Amino acid sequence: MAQKLKVGIVGATGMVGQRFVTLLADHPWFEVVTVAASERSAGRSYEEAAAARWAMAAPVPPDIGRLVVKNAAKVEEVAAGVDFIFCAVDMPKEETRALEDAYAKAETPVVSNNSAHRLTPDVPMVLPEVNAEHLDVIPRQRKRLGTTRGFITVKPNCSIQSYVPALNALREFGIAKVFVATYQAISGAGKTFKDWPEMMDNVIPYIGGEEEKSENEPLKVWGSVHGDGIVNAEGPAISSQCIRVPVTDGHLAAVFVSFTRKPTKDRILDLWKHSEGKPQKLGLPSAPKPFLTYFTEDNRPQTRLDRDHAAGMGITIGRLREDKLLDFRFVCLSHNTIRGAAGGAVLTAELLKAEGYLTAK
Repeated sequence: MAQKLKVGIVGATGMVGQRFVTLLADHPWFEVVTVAASERSAGRSYEEAAAARWAMAAPVPPDIGRLVVKNAAKVEEVAAGVDFIFCAVDMPKEETRALEDAYAKAETPVVSNNSAHRLTPDVPMVLPEVNAEHLDVIPRQRKRLGTTRGFITVKPNCSIQSYVPALNALREFGIAKVFVATYQAISGAGKTFKDWPEMMDNVIPYIGGEEEKSENEPLKVWGSVHGDGIVNAEGPAISSQCIRVPVTDGHLAAVFVSFTRKPTKDRILDLWKHSEGKPQKLGLPSAPKPFLTYFTEDNRPQTRLDRDHAAGMGITIGRLREDKLLDFRFVCLSHNTIRGAAGGAVLTAELLKAEGYLTAK
């Protein structure tokens, strides 16, 4: 590989920003040269700024820890030294949208973990193994923004990362209806048990905005590039419940599905076994092989045992059986801050580089 691309992490002190730091510390294609956060963190070393909030098991990588944190709002200053940025800010949606637009217009591509642009028609919301073709909309977005190299891509919500890949492998049978209940870790709220003790021995049957995202975002992922943007798929109908559970990391989903043409159980298992996407075919550094893993044991996947499968990038599935109301039911699991957040964004960036959208300035 040629010289590494220079990367900035905007929102570097938060939990997802920390995950970006750990995943990128020894990345073969990308080098973190800039970290940025709010004005109150600016001017300190990253290690000092993140110390009180550091939630990762591994320590702060020394080379990144020595970087001086920049003010994320000073777009031109941050953009000047990087080829592209990962964005994981904790700001109101309108402010996030404006900030990401500003970086893109400063000719600095944005790979975002935020939700602000997920429903913008010409912004690809990429789950790399599922809808890599949505990157084709980037030239149309650049035309709207008036840029030559700047653009924005986003990753989907972490709540859909476990079950959409499993369903995607079965779309040839016509998915008619989906009911899904997600059991989501506290890190999805940017929390640990240290700063959210109320979650100990507790379950909260509500996560603001998650059910709407779980029901609507898959339709954009399964949509198609048409005209000046991405047109959502018309179906399937999805009904969801999203529940916060006392788990550090890992989102588990219980899925119930009906088809217009019901497949056999053996056919489903075969499709899952051989499922792969462009990241696997291109051999991208973060691509899990296999993409989907099915456990035959009745009590798997388990959050603690299986969330780190394939370095946290693999999707694990279990308990496939026929259902009395719909056709089949099964359970899925993904690591919400790796596959569902920073790792999924890193894989998206690898795909963007492989496809020629990310280049050195």
